Amino acid sequence: MASRSTQILEAAARVIARRGVRGLRVEELAAEAGVSTALIYYHFKDRAGILSKTLEFINDRAERYTTQRDPDAEPLAPREELEETLLLELQDTTEVRENSTAWGELRASAVFDELLRQDLAKATLVWVQEVAALLGQVQPMAPAVALTAAAERLTALLEGLSMRWLSGTLQISHARTLMSEAIDTEIAQLGR
Repeated sequence: MASRSTQILEAAARVIARRGVRGLRVEELAAEAGVSTALIYYHFKDRAGILSKTLEFINDRAERYTTQRDPDAEPLAPREELEETLLLELQDTTEVRENSTAWGELRASAVFDELLRQDLAKATLVWVQEVAALLGQVQPMAPAVALTAAAERLTALLEGLSMRWLSGTLQISHARTLMSEAIDTEIAQLGR
C-alpha cells in the first residue's frame, strides 16, 4: 500500500493532468486522494509545496518506467538504450499519458510562476544530462557541449511530439517514427 504522501501525489498528478495547475483545488485533491485537506497541508504545507513535490513525483515515476528493465534480459546496446528510453515516453499507457499531460500543464504554468520555473528547469536539466550521457555512450568521442545540445534538441522534440500525440494531432506511431529518425540524425551529426 502506498504511503499517504504518495497517495496524495498520485492524485495530484491525476488532477493536474485532468484540470491543469490552475484547476488544482486542495479540496478536489483531497477528495481524489481520499484524505482530508488538513493532511495535505500537513504533508505539503501549501499549494507551492504540492506543485513542487508533484513535479518531483512525476519525474521519479518517469525515471522508473523509462529505465526499468528485466534483470534477466540481455543488456541493450547504447543506441538501443537511448532509443528505448526516449520512446518509452511515447507509449499509450495511463501512467505515461497522465505523467506527460501533467508535465505539460506544469511547464505551461511555469511561465507565470518563478518557483515552479526553477523546479522545472532543474528537472529538465537532469533529464537532458541523462540523455546526453546516453548519447555519449553511442558517440564517446563527441564533445560534451555537442552531446548536451543534441540532448536538448531531442528533449524539446520529445516534449512537442508528446503534446501533439496527447492532443490528438499526431498518431503515436508517427510520433515514435519521428523520434527515432531524430535520434538517427543527432547521432550522425555527433559522428561528424
